[in-house]
Amino acid sequence: MTDPTCSSVDRREFLADVRSIVVKIGTQALCNSAGTIDPAVIQALTADLAQLTLHSHIRVTLVSSGAIGAGVTQMGLSTRPSELPMLQAAAAVGQSVLMNIFASALEPYSLHAGQILVSRDDFENRLRYLNLRNCIHALQRSKCIPIINENDAVTVDEIRFGDNDLIAAHITNLVQADILILLSVVDGLLNAQGQVQSMVRAMDDGVAAMVRPEKSASGSGGMNSKLVAAGTVKTAGVPVIIANGKIPSIVRRLLNGEGMGTLILPDKRRLSARSRWIGLTARPRGTLVVDAGAAAALKNNKSLLASGIVAAKGDFAPGDPVAITDADGRVLAHGLCNYSQEDVDKIRGHRTQEFTALLGSDTYYDEVVHRDDLVLRG
Repeated sequence: MTDPTCSSVDRREFLADVRSIVVKIGTQALCNSAGTIDPAVIQALTADLAQLTLHSHIRVTLVSSGAIGAGVTQMGLSTRPSELPMLQAAAAVGQSVLMNIFASALEPYSLHAGQILVSRDDFENRLRYLNLRNCIHALQRSKCIPIINENDAVTVDEIRFGDNDLIAAHITNLVQADILILLSVVDGLLNAQGQVQSMVRAMDDGVAAMVRPEKSASGSGGMNSKLVAAGTVKTAGVPVIIANGKIPSIVRRLLNGEGMGTLILPDKRRLSARSRWIGLTARPRGTLVVDAGAAAALKNNKSLLASGIVAAKGDFAPGDPVAITDADGRVLAHGLCNYSQEDVDKIRGHRTQEFTALLGSDTYYDEVVHRDDLVLRG
């Protein structure tokens, strides 16, 4: 809630020990008044990030939009395409243009641009997820700034995020960064009077009401996508700042505690890297519906047993992530299921002693979802 007590919170308490940051900059923030990529903006941003990397020894990860915008300009298109194949083509052309500008801007600081293109599959598959994290860390140890973008040239609707705000949120959780900074061309979240909301404590209806429906013609995000991304990071126990990327030295000034932009306060519980993947990143492959007794047990940090399950929906295999809901459809938790959907259907509502007969095997798990593989929601 955007209550008055937020104004008494000292930003510096969330910034004192920052050692790793994720910065996301949107297409419009990278463009000039003519709507084309502005190398001067990229030079200013990279100067900011280089200072943090070289002198403050902060690990920087940049999520940058702009590839499609750069491709639109390079291909001589009058507007951003709406058809997926043309968006892919513009991204394919624009990626090299954008990265060349970043590489040139980083060269005076003896830093390199490390391009990483991702799709949703890179976050869904646990091994690829960990490999992505290892790659980012290796780049940061090698005088490189990782620059991440969605792989728009090959992704299709089924496996794409659609905007880089959510990618930035998942990257923040992946590398366990200390803060996520979302840069756009607005000064922050604006209230009904058009003033910047300095701090937000909870992502409630009052915050949602502040969101204006418009977004830039050159980008794919908007304030709503930023708040969705911010909620994902906030839930993991990490603060988020939404600010204007056109302001000189904006990242360093924010980290110095200047009261610009909107600071979204983190939840008190800070999730582990594994819990972030289970609860916030991996999409559930199915749903387990539980009774009131099982719902109460989950809230008391107990494992989910078959006796409390009333239904199993979806098509999931052992080890897949699932959502756990009550009878009214409220999501109680996400977790990794020890059984396939077919086997859950066989054992749901039954006690462990009956599993041998039901499954036709002496080998089984006592828990359908172990408490170590559960992340409560809400």
